[in-house]
Amino acid sequence: MLAAMGSLAAALWAVVHPRTLLLGTVAFLLAADFLKRRRPKNYPPGPWRLPFLGNFFLVDFEQSHLEVQLFVKKYGNLFSLELGDISAVLITGLPLIKEALIHMDQNFGNRPVTPIREHIFKKNGLIMSSGQAWKEQRRFTLTALRNFGLGKKSLEERIQEEAQHLTEAIKEENGQPFDPHFKINKAVSNIICSITFGERFEYQDSWFQQLLKLLDEVTYLEASKTCQLYNVFPWIMKFLPGPHQTLFSNWKKLKLFVSHMIDKHRKDRNPAETRDFIDAYLKEMSKHTGNPTSSFHEENLICSTLDLFFAGTETTSTTLRWALLYMALYPETQGEHVEKVQAEIDRVIGQGQQPSTAARESMPYTNAVIHEVQRMGNIIPLNVPREVTVDTTLAGYHLPKGTMILTNLTALHRDPTEWATPDTFNPDHFLENGQFKKREAFMPFSIGKRACLGEQLARTELFIFFTSLMQKFTFRPPNNEKLSLKFRMGITISPVSHRLCAVPRV
Repeated sequence: MLAAMGSLAAALWAVVHPRTLLLGTVAFLLAADFLKRRRPKNYPPGPWRLPFLGNFFLVDFEQSHLEVQLFVKKYGNLFSLELGDISAVLITGLPLIKEALIHMDQNFGNRPVTPIREHIFKKNGLIMSSGQAWKEQRRFTLTALRNFGLGKKSLEERIQEEAQHLTEAIKEENGQPFDPHFKINKAVSNIICSITFGERFEYQDSWFQQLLKLLDEVTYLEASKTCQLYNVFPWIMKFLPGPHQTLFSNWKKLKLFVSHMIDKHRKDRNPAETRDFIDAYLKEMSKHTGNPTSSFHEENLICSTLDLFFAGTETTSTTLRWALLYMALYPETQGEHVEKVQAEIDRVIGQGQQPSTAARESMPYTNAVIHEVQRMGNIIPLNVPREVTVDTTLAGYHLPKGTMILTNLTALHRDPTEWATPDTFNPDHFLENGQFKKREAFMPFSIGKRACLGEQLARTELFIFFTSLMQKFTFRPPNNEKLSLKFRMGITISPVSHRLCAVPRV
C-alpha cells in the first residue's frame, strides 16, 4: 500500500511542470492574502492595495504626513491604509479626534506594537506599553517626576541654571555662524538626565555626545523606508544588511548605557535616600520581588528610562531649533516678531533677571510665539499611534480590534476653519485683545488619558530656554547663506542642518 502511494506521488511529480507548481503556489498565496486582508463590512474606504505590500509604495516616507493629505481629500476624514500586515486608519478633523481620544478613549487606549518596536522594546516602557502595565508605569512615573521637582521651584531653578550654561556656550561662538543642533540638544537633555540619572553632563563629555548622536540617528532611521519595510517583511529583513540593522545596534548601545547606569546606582545607592528616577524604580522593584506578573522589572526600568531620555530630549530640543529658525528666517518680513518678543522681555524681566514661569502670564506675546512655533513646527505630525482595543464604530464606520489609529495633527494645525492664516507664522492665532488665548485645535501634546506625561516639563523648558536665548541674542542668517523651512523626516520632524549667527544684544 505504501509503495503504491509512493509510486503515485512520484508519477504526479513527474507530470507536474515546475512552472505550474510555482504558479499554483503563487495563486494560493495571493488567495490566502486576499482572504486574510479582505476589508470588513463598513470599513473606512482607502486606496487599492497590492498583495502582501498593501499601500506601502503609495506613501513617500520622506514626507508621509503631507502625502496622506491627498488621501484625505479623496476618501474623507476617516480613511484606511494597509502597510503589509498593519491595518491603519487616519482620523482627521477636531470633532472626530475628540470623539476618539476623549469621549471613546477606553476604545483607543492601547499602543500598536510594530515588528520594529517589538524587536527593540517588546511591550515595555512608557510609550509602547498598554493596559494594566501602562497604567502602573504611568502612575509611578508621574509620582516620581513630581517628587523630583516637576511643578516645583527646584526643577525650574535647574532649568534656569542649564539655560545659563547654554547661553554661555552660544556666547563662545562670538556671533559667528554655528549649527545650534547639538548645543540645544545637550542643554535640554541635561534636564531629563538630572531627573533620571541624578546628574547633568558637561557639553564636552564624550559619552554624552555619543549618546545624543545615537539618539539623533535612531530618530531619523526609524521612519526611513527601509526600516518601515522591516515592519512588512520582518522574517526576511532581519537577515539582510541595511539601516534597520544600524537602528537595532544603536538602540542596543543606548540600552547598554542605561543598564550600566542602573548597575552604578545599585552599587552606590542608599535605600533611605532616593536621588533620582532610577533609585525610585529600584526601590519600587524591591516591593515586587518574587511576583512574576509585576510590571516592575529591570527590562521595564531600562525601557522607561530610555523613553524619558528620548521624549525629554528630542521633542523639546527640536521645537527650540524650529523656534530659533523662525526667529532668524525672513528678517525683513518677520523681524517684527523678534522685536516684539525682545521688547516684552525688556519690559517685564529686563536684561539682568532670569526668565521664570512666574513671568509667563505677563508675557502673552512671547507665549504666543512659542505656541505658534509648535503649531507650525508640527514635530509629531500624525501623533503617537493608538490601537483599537475592542471592535468599535466611529463616524458610522466599523473599526476592528487591533486596528492602528493615526491622528492627523498636520491637518488640524493647518485647518483653515480653525486658523486665520493656517500656512503663515502668525502669533496672533494665540492672542485676543492683547492677552494669550488657548486654542482647542492646538494639541502638540495630544489629548486624553494618553496625552504626553511630560507636557508640564516641556512647557516650562520651552518658555525658560526660549526667553533666555531671546533675552541675550538676536538670531540671524549667516551672510550669503539662505535659511529655509526644509525638514528632515524621522520619528519627529526637525529642521534640516543649518547655521545661525547669535548676535549678542547690547
